Amino acid sequence: MAKIISPLTSTEVKHAKAKEKEYNLADGNGLMLRIKPSGSKIWLFNYYRPFTKKRANLGFGQYPDVTLAKAREKRAEARALLADDIDPQEHKNQHAQAEKERLTNTLQTLYLTWFNVKKSEIKENTANEIKRMLDLHVMPKLGSIAISKLTAPMVIDIIKPISEKGKLETVKRICQRLNNIMTFALNTGVINNNPLSGISHAFETPKVRNMPTLKPDELPKFMEDLKYANIKLTTLLLIEWQLHTITRAGEAAGAKWAEIDFTESVWVIPAERMKMKREHVIPLTDKTLDILARIKPLSGHKDFIFPSYNDPLTHINPSTVNMAIKRMGYKDKLVGHGLRSLASTTLNEQGFDADVIEAALAHADKNEVRRVYNRADYLERRRKLMYWWSEHIEHAQTGKTDLKNRVANLRVISNG
Repeated sequence: MAKIISPLTSTEVKHAKAKEKEYNLADGNGLMLRIKPSGSKIWLFNYYRPFTKKRANLGFGQYPDVTLAKAREKRAEARALLADDIDPQEHKNQHAQAEKERLTNTLQTLYLTWFNVKKSEIKENTANEIKRMLDLHVMPKLGSIAISKLTAPMVIDIIKPISEKGKLETVKRICQRLNNIMTFALNTGVINNNPLSGISHAFETPKVRNMPTLKPDELPKFMEDLKYANIKLTTLLLIEWQLHTITRAGEAAGAKWAEIDFTESVWVIPAERMKMKREHVIPLTDKTLDILARIKPLSGHKDFIFPSYNDPLTHINPSTVNMAIKRMGYKDKLVGHGLRSLASTTLNEQGFDADVIEAALAHADKNEVRRVYNRADYLERRRKLMYWWSEHIEHAQTGKTDLKNRVANLRVISNG
């Protein structure tokens, strides 16, 4: 006959005295109070593990922190798990581990993990900009918060002051990057949903503004101002290089001597430095070769053609061109990227093949025809375009572009 166990009373538990050896007071259904010689009282649940049927003890905590009533609640929870063949001890350990991960997976730790994974996929300048932006505006206030505790109102509150200053583009980028991090956390199993998915809707959308550029007939004035501008030689030559090669700021500023093939007179920009992640070959003209000859005494012994003024081991900052153009009096009139727009407008107005122009600009290939202009077989047509553009700039340096007298040659150049 099974032994009948009388349930414990609160008085029994409270007045249980320590003995020379530890002993147990049973409450029934596996719950017992262990009294140690030191006088400490610990609640234990004794049970058979599912499947193996081996005995095990699960601690419920110390008395009086855990009362008799609370211990019985825990016993009921454990027995409910056992009824579903779940080991309550393993369940407790898994819950504790999940809670530990939840608390250690802060926005800061997830941000750094995400950044280290993604930085190899983006340009160095972009990576640095992302890090600077998040380190400045987000991490000081939200970095220590568990990512599972982040809420949309919490994030919106720290972005609001930036929005109120009118920095809507910064707000847009912060929202984008935070969602990148949250999507990463979602895909790696850290969180089950993204509460920040709609935070951008709490702010005004920045108006799309075209990059300021010049009209084709304003080029002579710009070249005149550039000639007498109070800027350093490296910056001057970089502006000319970017203008003649029709490249983006980062591509021009990051040019390396190793990328120049003097035998074939081409500049080969590797895929990892290009926006479209494809190698781009630029035919070099007499003028661009002259720019290289002028800069060579300053940087020919270095990796980068246009080295940084502060750190000669790296390249000049891509924003240097914009700052120089601004100091020349062209604020809100022209930026470095506008030089590409100027070239595109001029070449299109003068009747050059649109596909050849797009290939020279290294835009995304929209059709099979355009792709062929990146092949060596068609490089000659782009070379003729680049030569015309360089000559056009040199004409502008004399104070005139003389387009009317040169139009007659365009059909030969563009169709040759």
